[in-house]
Amino acid sequence: MSHINVTINGRQYRMACEEGQEVRLLKLAESLESRVGELRGKFGEIGDARLTVMAALTVCDELLDANARVRALESELETLRNVRVAAADRAKATQIAVANALNAAADRIEKTTQIINRTIGTGIAIG
Repeated sequence: MSHINVTINGRQYRMACEEGQEVRLLKLAESLESRVGELRGKFGEIGDARLTVMAALTVCDELLDANARVRALESELETLRNVRVAAADRAKATQIAVANALNAAADRIEKTTQIINRTIGTGIAIG
């Protein structure tokens, strides 16, 4: 377990975190400190606790919006996957139909060729 010092609203806090998470925790603290500073600039000195709570609520608001956006994008992605699967199924069915039509045409051409060859071979005039 690591320990680092972070500054939020001008106060130092000693925080524990897992090994390797120190930089992330510092960035999170910097982000919160920045939000507190923005709110202080906007509303003036309204009390440390109130500024911190307002900053936390701002972060929570953004998180809720981000989560809603993620859910919407996941839903859209699932819809697109379903459309892609349906399109692939239609394409496969079309390929099979085209192949069957070409095979049927080849069979008709082969039969026609056989008839023509027999007709020519027996000397019967066509036309």
